[in-house]
Amino acid sequence: MKIEIKDFQVEPGKKVSLKRWPTEVKPVYKSKQHYQELMDGQVEELSDLQRLLYATDKHALLLIFQGMDASGKDGAIRHVLSGVNPQGCMVSSFKQPSAEERMHDFLWRTSKRLPNRGMIGIFNRSYYEDVLVVRVHPEILASVGVSAKDADEEFWKGRYQSITDHERHLHRNGTRILKFYLHLSKDEQKKRFLERIDNPDKNWKFSAADANERAHWDE
Repeated sequence: MKIEIKDFQVEPGKKVSLKRWPTEVKPVYKSKQHYQELMDGQVEELSDLQRLLYATDKHALLLIFQGMDASGKDGAIRHVLSGVNPQGCMVSSFKQPSAEERMHDFLWRTSKRLPNRGMIGIFNRSYYEDVLVVRVHPEILASVGVSAKDADEEFWKGRYQSITDHERHLHRNGTRILKFYLHLSKDEQKKRFLERIDNPDKNWKFSAADANERAHWDE
């Protein structure tokens, strides 16, 4: 099956409704062996392109992965980028901000982790957390001195604008950004959580906090 990027791509300026995208699609491979053949070929191609990126020293590449808990961010990063030279790649994960990070603007901690020219940077979560999670958990905003009263619609529009301006600035200065949202249903998340509990190799990944977040799914 041929993959059409347009089937998964959001065009600039378009509004997004997750309801129009399924959380499951037909496999693009015929068997596990076919999957491995496809993966090996793509990993080899990616490795060649990484060497070209490094040699030209003109651009940086930033990959941003977002998704609900158990959506597969870690797995996607591990599998797809298995052939990348680690010397030219840096993975950064962003959870709740530290005390030092709370003393700065919300883009500061991710800005410190941006890739150099010739390098690949990977964000496992990103500054998008600061217009997603913090809207559901206002106590995080309160920890940086923003009251619920101050966090009105204009406040959020300002954050959206800051992100847009930030990404345009990076693009103008040679950083190419690819953003991936890994979409899964609430039922599929439950299934994966239960697998984590039952599988000794995975139950270390399960936490009560992940389960508690399910109560905020609709928000």
